[in-house]
Amino acid sequence: MTIHEIFADHSAVAARAALELPPMLERIVDAVHACLRSGGKILACGNGGSAADAQHLVAELVGRFREERRALPALTLTADAATLTALGNDYGFERVFARQVEALARSGDLLFAISTSGNSPNVLQAVKTARGLGCTVVAMTGARGGELAAETELLIRAPSGTVARIQEVHALCIHVICERLDELIQSQQGR
Repeated sequence: MTIHEIFADHSAVAARAALELPPMLERIVDAVHACLRSGGKILACGNGGSAADAQHLVAELVGRFREERRALPALTLTADAATLTALGNDYGFERVFARQVEALARSGDLLFAISTSGNSPNVLQAVKTARGLGCTVVAMTGARGGELAAETELLIRAPSGTVARIQEVHALCIHVICERLDELIQSQQGR
């Protein structure tokens, strides 16, 4: 692909996402807001670029997005090398996130499970563990949804099968979620 074709592909996928994803994004923002209002926390996991997306989401919540506000309780399950390698060694890579969910999540918390294919075994195990604990799960995948599509009703399917385009849509969705969440928090504080 030429550089112009890459930009055109990105624009086409982003335009399709803009048509398809807003209703689901509103449901997700409401779920995140409800979780936080009830004293819950946000957890996030993924592999590779999706791990970076999980960290990006958590950074925006614990820090701030656009407006100054209190820090929001959120943590990523991808950033602690000692824990990841210990769990991978002792339990296998498929359990590195599930074991952390078991340790850190409680009923009412919310897990963002990010996988471009929707088939990452360690993300799927985290989702199953989270659901067993009574957590809400938000999955972020590509167009096909993979196995994650059957594990949650809150699903962002980036409308592409190309990993780069999927990750670009996921990053935009993270920003949409954070911006809308900030607006809800600000409006709640204004009451």
